[in-house]
Amino acid sequence: MAKILVIEDDLTFALILEGFLKKQGFEVNVAHRIKDGIKLLGNQPYQLVLMDYRLPDGTGFEILEFIRNLPAAIPGIMMTSFQDVGTAVRAMRLGAIDYITKPVNPDELLMVIKEVLPLESDTAKSKSSNTSLFIAGHSSASKQLHEFIQLVAPTDMSVIVQGESGTGKEYVARTTHQQSKRGEAPFVAVDCGAISGEIANSELFGHVKGAFTGATNDKQGLFETAHGGTIFLDEVGNLTYDIQVKLLRALQERIIQPLGSNKQVNVDVRVITATNDDLANSVKNGDFREDLYHRLNEFKIKVPALRDREADLEEFVAHFIALANQELNRNVQTFSPEVMAIFREYHWPGNLRELKNVVKRAVLLSPGEMAGLETLPEEMEQTIHEAPKTDSPDLKALQEANERELIYKTLQEVKYNKSKAARLLNIDRKTLYLKLAKYNLEG
Repeated sequence: MAKILVIEDDLTFALILEGFLKKQGFEVNVAHRIKDGIKLLGNQPYQLVLMDYRLPDGTGFEILEFIRNLPAAIPGIMMTSFQDVGTAVRAMRLGAIDYITKPVNPDELLMVIKEVLPLESDTAKSKSSNTSLFIAGHSSASKQLHEFIQLVAPTDMSVIVQGESGTGKEYVARTTHQQSKRGEAPFVAVDCGAISGEIANSELFGHVKGAFTGATNDKQGLFETAHGGTIFLDEVGNLTYDIQVKLLRALQERIIQPLGSNKQVNVDVRVITATNDDLANSVKNGDFREDLYHRLNEFKIKVPALRDREADLEEFVAHFIALANQELNRNVQTFSPEVMAIFREYHWPGNLRELKNVVKRAVLLSPGEMAGLETLPEEMEQTIHEAPKTDSPDLKALQEANERELIYKTLQEVKYNKSKAARLLNIDRKTLYLKLAKYNLEG
């Protein structure tokens, strides 16, 4: 059972939050001042800290400073009534994983928490749980995908996993790790789109006390954390040139050097990377080192889009229905023929992630055993009805239209909070900004 510390001076809100989290199965402790929160953090382990920004004896920044320098850093979520971009940026730089504005939406908070915390703390259980969230599929594209995983998993080759957002690239990486000889060792996933510059250097390779302002203790990097296992670098193309140089050295020499230290640390880590785009184009454009690309690209796995796995659609739908029934305590058995017809015609720009979310929403809205058209998001039918009906459809234009619509709807849902939109779309912020400019959605 994951343990959460809430540091909140609003007694009523703290009580409501505590009750909500306990109902979700978490163990919760509450503190109303910074000094009380730090005392609790020093006496017992926590998996997550929820903190208010303004507290009677300081700000949440002090909590973030404290937890980032613990031997095992704890993720933190900042909550505040003040919409201040500067505060949000500083919170992220200090290690906050998210920044939520009050009044807090319980469903949004729960979604963020579930993204951060493992469903079960036991490693073996986590593995089986993670595997159960996905199924292989029986289409030719799915079979080839899993044949490639089984082929490369037992080796120590570096792997690039390439695919669109929502296709399950991290699942491919985790499965490759679990089927390898390193399967019992750590698997460490890193979102390279969320870290940059000095922060990326510190997160990946660690730092020593005094290496930079705020470095009050030595910190172990994620490469050391993954020693003996696998490190998964999602959206690796976002790493800066300096970090690319260090990454190349870590791969070639199996050595890292913490920030501010003269000592070198030996590491034994298998590297799996993922990208939405073809890194070869980034190499041509001078944005990514060619020598690092060839070192990472010992084996490439392309994850097929959902539209290329049509034969698996019904299998995926049935699987996601079962997951949603279990989570939401429903008894939906199937979708109506009209819904399945829309599913087959829809382009699925968000791929498996979007399908899972659509199914979950429909299950929630269905009191009976069959989910009908009324349970689908309106934009799904609109997108299909507005699609060009020609003998030679422009598939690229159709894909871009669907992608633009999905991004626009997501931005509306999160009130143009671009960090939340990027997370929901399963892309990094840099990619989101590029797409906003491409589709003229900058708002």
